[in-house]
Amino acid sequence: MSNNDYNVYKGTDGTWRGKRQDASRASVKGNSQEDVFNATRELAKKAHSEVSIHRGDNNKIRAKHSYGNDPSGTPG
Repeated sequence: MSNNDYNVYKGTDGTWRGKRQDASRASVKGNSQEDVFNATRELAKKAHSEVSIHRGDNNKIRAKHSYGNDPSGTPG
């Protein structure tokens, strides 16, 4: 993962957060994973980076979305 990549995860207080990999604070906070992901996705599109969505119950990555940082030879 690059330092420009983002993570969407649930904090210990139950609030969903969207945070850039190298940031000390979340860029986006909200009550639903969907709202936080949508806002974080827009940031990732501008940065041509990736978003990893973590599960709320065990914090494992359940999905990754890439916005412009794939090598040109990647199919799909």
